[in-house]
Amino acid sequence: MSSIDLSPVTPVSSPIRSASDVARLINTVDSSVSHARMIVLLALGGVFLDAYDLTTLSYGIDDVAREFGLTPALTGLVGSAIMIGTIFGSLIGGWLTDRIGRYQVFMADMLFFVVAAIAAGLAPNVWVLIAARFVMGLGVGIDLPVAMAFLAEFSKFNGRGNKASRLAAWCPMWYVASSVCFLLIFGLYFLLPAEHAGWLWRASLIFGAVPALVIILFRNRFMNESPLWAANQGDLANAARILRESYGIHAHEADDARREPSPPPVRIRVLFQRPYLGRTIVASVMNLCIPFEYTAIAFFLPSILSQFLGAGVFETIAASLALNVLFAFTGGLLGMRLAYRYPSRHVAIAGFALQTVALVALALAGHPHGALAVGVVLLMLGTWLFAEGFGPGAQMMIYPTLSYPATIRGTGVGFGRSLCGIGQALALFVLPILQARLGTDMFWVVAISAVTPIVFLLIVRYEPTAHDVDDESAA
Repeated sequence: MSSIDLSPVTPVSSPIRSASDVARLINTVDSSVSHARMIVLLALGGVFLDAYDLTTLSYGIDDVAREFGLTPALTGLVGSAIMIGTIFGSLIGGWLTDRIGRYQVFMADMLFFVVAAIAAGLAPNVWVLIAARFVMGLGVGIDLPVAMAFLAEFSKFNGRGNKASRLAAWCPMWYVASSVCFLLIFGLYFLLPAEHAGWLWRASLIFGAVPALVIILFRNRFMNESPLWAANQGDLANAARILRESYGIHAHEADDARREPSPPPVRIRVLFQRPYLGRTIVASVMNLCIPFEYTAIAFFLPSILSQFLGAGVFETIAASLALNVLFAFTGGLLGMRLAYRYPSRHVAIAGFALQTVALVALALAGHPHGALAVGVVLLMLGTWLFAEGFGPGAQMMIYPTLSYPATIRGTGVGFGRSLCGIGQALALFVLPILQARLGTDMFWVVAISAVTPIVFLLIVRYEPTAHDVDDESAA
């Protein structure tokens, strides 16, 4: 009678010879049961910090101006300092992400947030505040390219929880952070004595250090380098190690694998060469136009509510919070679902079109009189935020991140985010002037920035979710 062998079976180890092999292995695994899922959550935590730090002074800027006795020019410099830092940080961070790796850049970047948040909250004068906000902007700019690389490179290409869906998750996370910011201000509004109400902006800025410290505490246990980045550097042995640790994939460097030298430093000009030129143009237009829109509506939302609708302090904070939670966050969740079901271009065009309708309606509404008219304006503001969540907001990260392979992904996203910083800095400077001169007619100007990307998306028909750009055979 033969005996049954009950000894454990050694899993078959998959050989890897190139970055494409790494991409194919990642696409076959259920990353929900691996460390990869925690890495994705930590990357989204970085996005939370970006959004939170960019939102904190959207309400408190008037208190800052009163406390330091600022001129309009200095007030504008306080508001735009973080965006100026973002422009430089995006270019530097994108290049470093491709040059020295995702892990080192991400972990160093968390220190920017801790130091800058505390320094800004305790600023004794406006110049310290401006410097701290600039450093905070450097952190935001450095973080987004590396966070998007992590989201794309620790996710499979198809199905639920795929690359597009997880990249789209940056948008609801952004609105979670915005809502937390307003919720914190809302709570402090009731807790602080009336004579210390000016401390609201300081407390909200300092709180930004807390999530960064949490991420730093979790880094050693879960964070890892991108296996795709390691493979593209010619380090297949390290890529195999990461696959084992982060995915539970049994892999090893193939004996016949060809030893590739480390690639030369990435140059931005590669983004303007074939086959990337058309993708870069579309991504650039989106990164210039979307922040202009976003700043007009989301950043200036408290100002719109108070000046155009006559809302008081309590009503402004409550309405800003409600609009973010009910419309923006809900739209972002829908965007995650649409991302793995429909082409990126189609979803983006639909979102821009709905935003155009909302902006035209706001321009026509003017200064509303009566409860019904006010309700319509609030609905249009909510419609814009909902469309931003599922459409442009999500796609502005999906499109560039999935348009470039891992070798130039950080550089591509970083270049786009630098343009985003330029668009937002321009908006922070121009929109108060337009608002003062045109009133609600400024929404006609903002509507142009919603229509423009539609034109380019219709002309350049590249679809980033059609195939995995990291898998050369699929491409």
